Amino acid sequence: MKKLFISAAIVGSMLTLYNCKDAPKTETKILTKEVTFKKEGELELFKAENDSVIAKLDIEIADDDYKTQTGLMYRRSMDEDQGMLFIFDNMQMRSFYMKNTEFALDIIYFNSDMEIVSIQKNAQPFNETSLPSESPAQYVLEVNAGLSDKWNLEKGDKIRYTRN
Repeated sequence: MKKLFISAAIVGSMLTLYNCKDAPKTETKILTKEVTFKKEGELELFKAENDSVIAKLDIEIADDDYKTQTGLMYRRSMDEDQGMLFIFDNMQMRSFYMKNTEFALDIIYFNSDMEIVSIQKNAQPFNETSLPSESPAQYVLEVNAGLSDKWNLEKGDKIRYTRN
């Protein structure tokens, strides 16, 4: 009986291996959907001393844990008139990094009065180096790299925003 069981197991294994050898090879494709911009509000950057508008942006708003932690990760690009505004409950030192972010950004930190307190320019894709604010911040705006220079942004310049 024992010999019969062992023989049957060997024959079964051989048949399985033979059938697997001739099985058609198939590729498994994992389909992913590209993360795209979803307008959730509008934002204006303006000079503090004279209220002149510097730029107007369509924004996505990150105001919960998931959106704050994910940010602009896994995106290939963003239009020049778009940005992501991070809204926090309080003012404190903030720090961002570029993990899984595929394009360079300027990271602009604002205090509770929505005034620029510091700017991290040209943050490089996939770089996990900490990019801290120089002062406590409650709001953070991410835009394409180079825009803070193009717009001549300075400490003290302000934002105002509306939600859709």
